[in-house]
Amino acid sequence: MSEGSPERIEGAVRIVSARLPERTGLAGPTTSASLWSRAGGLAGIALAVCIAATLRVVQLLFIYWLSPDDRSVDERLLIWDGGWFINVAEEGYPDGYTYNGQGIRVGNGFAFFPLFPFLIRTVALITGDFRAASLIVAGACGMAAAVLIYLLGVTLWSRFSGYALMVLVCAQPMAVVLIMGYTEPLFLALVAATLLAAHQRVWWLAGLVGLGAALTRPTGMAVGLALAVSVLLKWRDMAVRERVWASSAAAITLLAGPLYLAWVGWQVGEWDAWFKVQTAGWGSTFDFGDSVVTFLSNTLSGEAGLIDSVTTWLIIGTVVLCLVAVFDRIWGALLAFGLLALVLVIGQAGYWHSKPRLLVPVLLLAAAPVARALAEVPKRVSVALLGLWAAFGLWFGAHMITIWPFTI
Repeated sequence: MSEGSPERIEGAVRIVSARLPERTGLAGPTTSASLWSRAGGLAGIALAVCIAATLRVVQLLFIYWLSPDDRSVDERLLIWDGGWFINVAEEGYPDGYTYNGQGIRVGNGFAFFPLFPFLIRTVALITGDFRAASLIVAGACGMAAAVLIYLLGVTLWSRFSGYALMVLVCAQPMAVVLIMGYTEPLFLALVAATLLAAHQRVWWLAGLVGLGAALTRPTGMAVGLALAVSVLLKWRDMAVRERVWASSAAAITLLAGPLYLAWVGWQVGEWDAWFKVQTAGWGSTFDFGDSVVTFLSNTLSGEAGLIDSVTTWLIIGTVVLCLVAVFDRIWGALLAFGLLALVLVIGQAGYWHSKPRLLVPVLLLAAAPVARALAEVPKRVSVALLGLWAAFGLWFGAHMITIWPFTI
């Protein structure tokens, strides 16, 4: 057996995992070794990487096929909010509100949380190109998210459920953002990593990646809630030291997002400055779902186009599947994240055609009952259904950034 063989690597993982609870009290009875074994070792991880890479290559081919001649593929992947993140990475945050020539307040860089621009700036120190750095960070995070989602599915259910969950999330209608200069690939990777670390009771890691998620998107507060629920579910089985670490991880994640909002308020001089920037630039306000209900009603009662119809049924399907997940008694931490993230998306007014993108992380929960169900039917049927889902989802996402004229 060679020194780098899978058998020796797995044996080393087993030894370290067996000692970790004894020496630190920071890991629970579900060890990395059991996860490694259940995930199929190197072969299982390699298959997950191959599936994820195939999805992304097919996505790029669709984009290339549909793109008009006036823009290259990389330009399509950096449109709309992609330019904002690059601008923040290059120039930093402004000193206050921004106004147009008529003196009307408009959006500015404060609307965008800091971790993704920071990573772009860091990688740009190597590449020398902020645009390339943005796509490198997004692409790497998208691949990491796929593998972590697979591991989360394995941890909660089975290997096939893990693969199914990965395809359902990474080939959904707006999975195109997983290779775009947007925060979704980074956020999805950090959410999956947080949930996985919490389930494995590696609290220092859960707190670290949870902090990253909270500094990536406003929806990060849902990650903090998920961590808090995970801690509560395991509280009675914890030693005092583990309770301290677990509580600290949840507290840090819960506080990070509000602290960024407070910093923006301090910079501008108004406590609600971040909310005003969001409203001025993107019409984002919390209307408790009134605008979404109006959109759904108008679409269902009139003649709707393709994008309207897909958006409508994606919203309805996500809500229904999240309710199914509640009745299926999906793990409480995943439920807490998905339901709060769903409320934040549905309750927010703004561009209706951005809803499919904003629902990308919510599919972690909504796809869970489907992934479990697919594991119970004949494999050829499951693979065929997943293939059809992927074909439509990858085409739709490419259509949205090439043919569809509005922002996503």
